[in-house]
Amino acid sequence: MNRPDLAARSPARGSSHDPKEQQAMTTEAGIASPTTGAINAETAETLGRKLDAILLPLAALLVGMLIFSIFLLFLGKSPIEFFQIVYKAGFGTGFSWTNTLARAAPLLLAALCVALPARLGLVIIGGEGAIVLGGVAAGAVAMLAPGLPGFLGIILMGLAAALAGGAWIGGIGALRHLRGVNETISSLLMAYIAIALMNHLVEGPLRDPASLNKPSTAPLPEAWRIGEIPGAGVHWGLAVGIVGCILCWLLIERTTWGFAARIVGGNVKAAQIQGLPAGLLMIGFTALGGAFAGLAGMFEVAAVHGSANASLAAGYGYTGILIAFLARHNGLAIIPAAIVFAGFEASSGLIQRRLDLPDATILVLEGIVFITILLSDALQDKVSIVKLMKGDRT
Repeated sequence: MNRPDLAARSPARGSSHDPKEQQAMTTEAGIASPTTGAINAETAETLGRKLDAILLPLAALLVGMLIFSIFLLFLGKSPIEFFQIVYKAGFGTGFSWTNTLARAAPLLLAALCVALPARLGLVIIGGEGAIVLGGVAAGAVAMLAPGLPGFLGIILMGLAAALAGGAWIGGIGALRHLRGVNETISSLLMAYIAIALMNHLVEGPLRDPASLNKPSTAPLPEAWRIGEIPGAGVHWGLAVGIVGCILCWLLIERTTWGFAARIVGGNVKAAQIQGLPAGLLMIGFTALGGAFAGLAGMFEVAAVHGSANASLAAGYGYTGILIAFLARHNGLAIIPAAIVFAGFEASSGLIQRRLDLPDATILVLEGIVFITILLSDALQDKVSIVKLMKGDRT
């Protein structure tokens, strides 16, 4: 009888059937396993996407500034002198930084009104309406309950402003979900309605009889005014805006709600098939974005103006659109983007005096930058770093 060949059954010395050990041995021998190659490709793609998110917006900003420089040359002005003035007025001194950061506070919150819905594929451009209604709501609370302690009054103003802004922008999300109304058009039109409503209330039912030349609500009690951050010279709205940006980043990137929102933004039909509450997410995220914009209006009333008036319609909501797109709707990236554009806007007065240009010149710069940002988004697939790393030249 032939005996079984035990040597054929037993593994050779130094060999192993463990896949992990085989992968380690082939890697040590200089042979890349398929698993290792896939991991390296995935890591490279992730790195490339992160570089895309940083370098492409920066390139769009620089290209926009270059095109604006050509515009200045046609006007007979020096681009170098222009940007020197912008730097000096926005970032050159301690006073410049104080002015810039004070302007950045509402811009941070206004940008969140655009960035949060954008993660679900919604383009909301009516944050200006939520800002003015939030300011009016804050002024109305101060008129209705002026005898409350200061801390409680500030909390009530914040709640009223957040509810007003959240209901206004959340209603746009509801129209999109329930009736299929385009959110971009409806949010823009409702912003004009909100401004008209603010003018009606400030010049009518909520007007302080003592405000003769500039219709306003009654001045806030001194205890209700929001003071400055110790040692910074900037009101607490800046801190709230920064914290809000960080919390929104955590919501989107580190929670199941944020993951669900990103799935809805990628493909609504697929999200609904998977059982995700797409409608509730649309309404909830638009309402949350509107609440942040409403808080921006409250801080403008409680920390800057002291009452609600037409100065609330300062265009922060529209600048927030630009900031959110430049930051690629990333909460953390909104912080530096808002500071940069706050510095631009802080320099408009000095530009008018030094270069004899209208203060709207900064708006021209912002408009050109916005166009280049949109173009960079459209061309992302062709100039993507991920594509270059893969060696795809088509």
